[in-house]
Amino acid sequence: MNGLTALNARLSRWAMYIACICLVGLLSVVVYGVVLRYVFNNAPPYVEQVALLLVVSVAMFGASAGVRDAGHIGLDSLVAALPKKAQFWCAAIVRVLSIVFAIALFAGGAEMAESTHASTIPTLGLSEAVRYIPILASGVLITLFSIEHLLAQFSGKKVVPSWH
Repeated sequence: MNGLTALNARLSRWAMYIACICLVGLLSVVVYGVVLRYVFNNAPPYVEQVALLLVVSVAMFGASAGVRDAGHIGLDSLVAALPKKAQFWCAAIVRVLSIVFAIALFAGGAEMAESTHASTIPTLGLSEAVRYIPILASGVLITLFSIEHLLAQFSGKKVVPSWH
């Protein structure tokens, strides 16, 4: 488990770094596009497509890091009212469902990437499949992070957040 924990801590930090870089890129691209459109009346056609790619990247990599650091939303007040044994099994069920969701996310992203790989993003000249890379990566990361949480739970350990 120590190897998985070390790997996941590093992957989680990188996921958050990527999300932060993409967020800065998103802010820069949108400001650039707005200034060119309203000040110079010359909007570049690629700004919207780049912004869409960056929004998906921020969401997917940020969500992955949130799963590792247990920052996702939940009904903690309801679960806290349950007996300890029920709390344990609720947490286990949530982690298993997270794994199922991540696998579905990966499978759906792979299917969409496969079906769109021959198409091109109009203003960028890249394959449409590029849009699904963050989704595929997020599916893998959420699976790894949820497995780590599940193993830690059943061994009586806690997962130390990457951002502590």
